[in-house]
Amino acid sequence: MNTPPVNILCIKWGTRYGPHYVNILRRSVSRHLNRPFIFHCCTEDATGLDPEIRVIPFPADPGLKRGWPDVLVKLMVTKDGFGGLTGPTLFLDLDVAIMADIGPFFDFQPGKNCIIHNWVKARKELVGQRPHVGNSSIFRFEAGASNYIYETFLREIHRAEDRSVFNTEQAFLTYAMKEVHWWPDEWARSYKRHCRPLFPFNLFTTPKPPKNCRILVFHGRPDPDEAIRGFKGSKIHHHMQPAPWIADHWKQ
Repeated sequence: MNTPPVNILCIKWGTRYGPHYVNILRRSVSRHLNRPFIFHCCTEDATGLDPEIRVIPFPADPGLKRGWPDVLVKLMVTKDGFGGLTGPTLFLDLDVAIMADIGPFFDFQPGKNCIIHNWVKARKELVGQRPHVGNSSIFRFEAGASNYIYETFLREIHRAEDRSVFNTEQAFLTYAMKEVHWWPDEWARSYKRHCRPLFPFNLFTTPKPPKNCRILVFHGRPDPDEAIRGFKGSKIHHHMQPAPWIADHWKQ
């Protein structure tokens, strides 16, 4: 009996991330996923994308008061019929580096909504102040059976775009998912949170790869290519030395 392919989904809009980001992600998935899959990219400009990538046209504005496109587009992917997707769908941001087998991201809590438990500063985590909020850099849902997420978005769109109620799109996504399961912490790590040495060691120490990490997330800055070269942040304690080992994972 043939096993139907799983879905990998990403979004590219605007000019911050070029087509090489999408191509690198797809090729990395092909190296680290030992099962049939279809790689989908939702974009308004498919120029330069690998021919193996299935393109999904960017959706129309659902009625946001603020500008469109918007990060809330991630809620749109849960609509029944979106892109013709059905079955287990793993959403990945473009600014990630896959470091090991990602098959477990499909085997963990099958049929359930899964997402990163969003990171907080260490002192907050130590005193139990890690809120019930996901990080949408990596999440999985059942395409064709998650329309309730999209319906919640449409029904409460005014709350979704109100930063005084939900300060991020991922906070609303977590809320709309109703039941969520956190990925094991070591599977998805933050480059800034788990690789950057503490000040002043960040000024002269090379960031190290986190143990047992499957996907390394570069939320905010630096992006993967910036981290490889080294990065000077807006504050001295945000500076990072070059990390050439990232190029072993984030590559064409």
